[in-house]
Amino acid sequence: MTSPLHDPVLEKLLDRLHAQSDEQAGEMSAFLAEQRRESGQDRSQRGFDDNLRQFLGDKLVALDRDKATFCYQLCRALGARRVVEAGTSHGVSTLYLAAAVRDNGHDDGVVIATEYEPAKAGIARANFEEAGLARWIELREGDLRETLVDCGGPVDFLLVDIWHVALDALELVTPALRPDAAIITDNTISAAKGYQPYFEFLNDPANKLRTMTLPFAGGLEFTVRVD
Repeated sequence: MTSPLHDPVLEKLLDRLHAQSDEQAGEMSAFLAEQRRESGQDRSQRGFDDNLRQFLGDKLVALDRDKATFCYQLCRALGARRVVEAGTSHGVSTLYLAAAVRDNGHDDGVVIATEYEPAKAGIARANFEEAGLARWIELREGDLRETLVDCGGPVDFLLVDIWHVALDALELVTPALRPDAAIITDNTISAAKGYQPYFEFLNDPANKLRTMTLPFAGGLEFTVRVD
C-alpha cells in the first residue's frame, strides 16, 4: 500500500516500528491462547490482570498499519486540530495522528496522548523526537482516568486503543467532542464481550453518537458525534 504521508523520515521510522510489532504478534497470540486455555476466558472477559500487564510491558501493541493510515486520512478530512489518543504504547499510532495535525497546517494543533507505563512513555517520546513530531504531541503519563479529565478545548478526533479502560476514556472525552467529531475504536469484534458497556454508551441516544463497525481485522468502530 502506498503511504499517504510523503515524509521519508517518518515512513522509515514507521517501517521499523511496524516490523517490530509484527515480530511480536506471534508471541502475543501464543500468550493469549495459553491464557484462554488456562482460564476458559478470552482476554476481554479475563480483564487486565498482573500477568497480562507484565507480558505487555515491553510490547509495542501497535495499531495495524492500515488502521493507522485510515486514522491519518480521517484526521486530514476532518481538518483535525485537537486529537486525543487513549493508549499510546510506543507511539506508533500517535505519529500518524501528529502527522495529520501537522499536515493540516495547524502549528498550534496537538495530539493528547496517554500512557500508563513509564518505560513505554520514554520510548514513545524518543520516537516522537526522531520523527520530528514532538512539538505536536502532549504525552500525558499516568492513569487516563486522571490525565484526560481536561482536554483543553474542543476535540476533533478520539482514538481508543486500550480496551480495558475504553469506557472511561469515552465518558471523559465525549463532552469535549465538537459536533461531527469522530471516534475510532480498535478490535470491537475480536474483544466484543469486553466492549459491551462501551457499546451501551455509544448507542444511548442521550450521548449523541452514531456508530458502525468497519470490516478491518478484529473490527474497527467508526463513531460520529451528532447534534
